[in-house]
Amino acid sequence: MLKKGNKLYSILTGTCPKCHEESMYLDKNPFHLGNVLKMHERCSHCNTKYKIEPSFFYGAMYVSYGVGIAFAVAAFIISRFFIQTTLLNSFFIIMGTLVVFMPIIMRLSRNIWINLFVKYDATAKNKVS
Repeated sequence: MLKKGNKLYSILTGTCPKCHEESMYLDKNPFHLGNVLKMHERCSHCNTKYKIEPSFFYGAMYVSYGVGIAFAVAAFIISRFFIQTTLLNSFFIIMGTLVVFMPIIMRLSRNIWINLFVKYDATAKNKVS
């Protein structure tokens, strides 16, 4: 299911959307908060520029909203229906979930956003000289 050539592979692993060979981020751990959004300028394998234009990743904010809602709904369903907490406790669990998973949500949003615009090319790393 998750193999190179699949957009889901690039989104979940944070690899280059064109060649799927290297991580786009300087630090692979999203919980190192000082480096959560620091990215390489280009892929060293296929030379793809990650910031396609100035302020390119502002669009990822819209994706972040949807991803955050998905995390919040999942936290609500788990807390309310499986753990059977009160509505107030479910609220606090949702807030905690969003705070704890914010670095992951931010990276996932960027990964989804860039994968909307860059297509996988299996021969991309062979074209660089």
